[in-house]
Amino acid sequence: MSEPLLKAEGLSVTFGGLKAVQDVDLAIRPGMLGALVGPNGAGKTTLFGLLSGFLRPTAGRVEFLGRDITGQAPHLTARQGLTRTFQIVQPFGAQTVRENIAVGAHLHLRERRAALREAEAIAERVHLHAQLDKPAADLTVAGRKRLELARALATRPRLLLLDEVLAGLNPSEIDEMIPVVREIAASGVTVLMIEHVMRAVMSLAEHVWVLAQGRLIAAGAPREVTADPAVVEAYLGHGTAQRLAAHATATNMAPGAARVGGAP
Repeated sequence: MSEPLLKAEGLSVTFGGLKAVQDVDLAIRPGMLGALVGPNGAGKTTLFGLLSGFLRPTAGRVEFLGRDITGQAPHLTARQGLTRTFQIVQPFGAQTVRENIAVGAHLHLRERRAALREAEAIAERVHLHAQLDKPAADLTVAGRKRLELARALATRPRLLLLDEVLAGLNPSEIDEMIPVVREIAASGVTVLMIEHVMRAVMSLAEHVWVLAQGRLIAAGAPREVTADPAVVEAYLGHGTAQRLAAHATATNMAPGAARVGGAP
């Protein structure tokens, strides 16, 4: 088995008296398409901040490519090949889509023309090529999500952390975005995504980690994890797992684990 691309050990962060992330261990292997799920406020985005250098942990360490990157500045981490997106997308509105993507490309390319050429190739991958000359401010929510993804891809990541890239999209837009994420992973980019749309998680992820109240409470294949009583309790409340099991027994059906999270 290959060595982890990214490894976190005992990762914790406290804000005042709030333990936002507590003693998290995880390992992301090259080529993996994984998902980090959990209820709102579980600490998922905070964990992404710790992994990518936007936050410094109170305890624990992060290794990328076998090197300790704990608390390292995000631009240095990105240059090494670990890039993240943000749930709240903030493009440079007055600049074109092409120019926005080129900002990411400049991490590795000094020459302006080269960065703009790379922006065109990246736009093709996320199906934004027809909108290259449009101001970013004029994009729809779905277009801005694609632009955020394109800017991250332009940094040439080896590991891409996607923070709710499907949030705010309607069902048809989600269906259009899922193959884009799948193709990125198939191209050789390792992906870890935070996601609430469980049908996307079930479709895309080969491995899932579940975070609740800052702690990892389950990990494994998607169908195994969503059937875990502890996961059902974390999403739907105390006693829910027992009620679902009783209902499944009464109707001779398996519990509806895929409905965890209430997402379509």
